[in-house]
Order: sequence, then structure tokens, then C-alpha cells
Amino acid sequence: MELVRGLHNLRPRHRGCVATIGNFDGVHVGHQAILARLRAHSERLGLPGCVVIFEPQPREFFAPDAAPPRLTRLREKLALLQQHGVDRVLCLAFNRRLRELSAEQFVQQVLIEGLGVRHLEVGDDFRFGCDRSGDFAFLQDSGAKHGFTVEAANTVAENGERISSTRLRQVLADGDFILASLLLGRPFSITGRVVYGQQLGRTLGAPTANVQLKRVNPPLHGVYRVSAEVDGVVRKGVANIGKRPSVSGDGKAHLEVHLFDFSGDLYGRRLTVVFHQKLRDEQRFDSLDALQAAIKADFAAARAQWGL
Repeated sequence: MELVRGLHNLRPRHRGCVATIGNFDGVHVGHQAILARLRAHSERLGLPGCVVIFEPQPREFFAPDAAPPRLTRLREKLALLQQHGVDRVLCLAFNRRLRELSAEQFVQQVLIEGLGVRHLEVGDDFRFGCDRSGDFAFLQDSGAKHGFTVEAANTVAENGERISSTRLRQVLADGDFILASLLLGRPFSITGRVVYGQQLGRTLGAPTANVQLKRVNPPLHGVYRVSAEVDGVVRKGVANIGKRPSVSGDGKAHLEVHLFDFSGDLYGRRLTVVFHQKLRDEQRFDSLDALQAAIKADFAAARAQWGL
């Protein structure tokens, strides 16, 4: 899969494609249905399938403090798109310049001059352009004028309710990882590089791997039963994701993972942490002794549930 960052990096060879546009946060089952249609049209026309995404996501640009939690950071999203057969991703920097493009300018600069789109697959509620002035009907009219077809992606539902990133965030907040797996088509996980932390866990008898989140607001907060694969072996453990209110820190969310019966060095390695069950909310403890007691209780609960 080819990643193109920005319109300025598009070349004549990139013209002529089947495309879709969106955030694709989570790359859930609803997104996967769109990608399947993209592949089908790509094969029919003999053209590459291109996904147009934005970084940051538009709501993160307009209101970063109020933006919804990220289900997938950019690197995870790209890996998932590749798994689902996408040939090319055009990642547009969502900045003031892009935000001020009218719907007509967006179509002209991105879809026609940039990509030479032959077929476009979008949701029938898709809005774009300055002040969200462009809609599905506008795209259909534009396609009729400029020689590309536009099709509305079918809504995918589970138990009568539309599958969406918004719904998935709520399901994760509720700790329903079984339903989350159904909506995602896979278990929910977070991937990141293991970096050096405060190493407080070692002093508490609970060494942890500090996994980079690279997102301001993660979709989970609390203590969880988790697993992670290390050197081909699935290790079971416990993870805390949050701002660590019991210790002095930087005020940012962190993901700390303790893998049972593992003593190897994980620094610098990329770890995929799979979440299975929420054990409790994150709490503030008045002393390190109280924190240590809670950690031991978390470990005991997780071991019992894992049958260890």
C-alpha cells in the first residue's frame, strides 16, 4: 500500500482511481463494508483503490480538547487499511487552508486535478467543504459534470443499530469487549512502542511496559485484563490506562502493561495490547502502600479470571 502525504506529493501516475473519503477511525465493520465495495469497483474498472483521510481528524482541529477519543492512531489505521486491500492512502493535513476550501474547490483540487477520480464511494450523510456546504447530492452533480460516478455506501447495522465510530466508543467506555469485537470484526487492541517511564512499578513489585499512546484522549480509562504477544507467545496480564492520579506525572494519559511470568526486556519494541475485560476504574490512592495493595488485588483478580 502506498501512502501519499498531501496534495503536493501527488504525481501524474496517481491520477485515475476509485476513492472513498472519511476518518475511518477504528476501521470497524461498517468501514470494512465500504472498503469491500471500493475493492469491487477497483477490480471492475481496473484502477487502484484510494482512501482519503485527514490528519488531524477534523474535530481534533476545530476543538482539540473536546474531540472524541481516538480509536486508532494513524499508524494503526494505515496498517488496518492495508489489511483490507487498500492500494493507496492520501492523507491530507487538516489545517486552516484545507478547512477554508469550498465544496467546489475541494472537488476540483482533490478529486479531479489531484486524483482523477473515476468512481467515488461515500456515506449518504457525508459532508465536506467550508462550513460543511458539500453533500452527497453536490457530489452526484459534480460527478455528472466531470465524468465520475458516485455511490452511497450502505449502512451496516448490528442488532438494528448502525455501526459507527461513535457507537464503538460508547461500547468501549461501557467495557463491553464482546460487542466491541463484533463491531470491529476483531478484538480491540492498542499498539505502541515500549518506552522508558518512571519505573515506579519496579519499586512496587509490579514492573510494567510503558506503551506509547500518541493520542490526547484514549478510548479507555481504568484497569483491564489484557494479553499481548511477545516472540510468538501470547502473554496474559493487566494494564492500567489513565493519568496515574496516585503519583506525580505529566498529566497525560499513559498505558502501562504488566505481563504475568515475564521478565524480558521490551524497551524499543512495538507491543499490541489486546483488551479483554475491565477490572475497575482508575482511582487515586493516598499512599504508595494503598496503591501497592490495589495492584496486588488487580493481579489476583486477573489471574483468577485467566485461570492462572
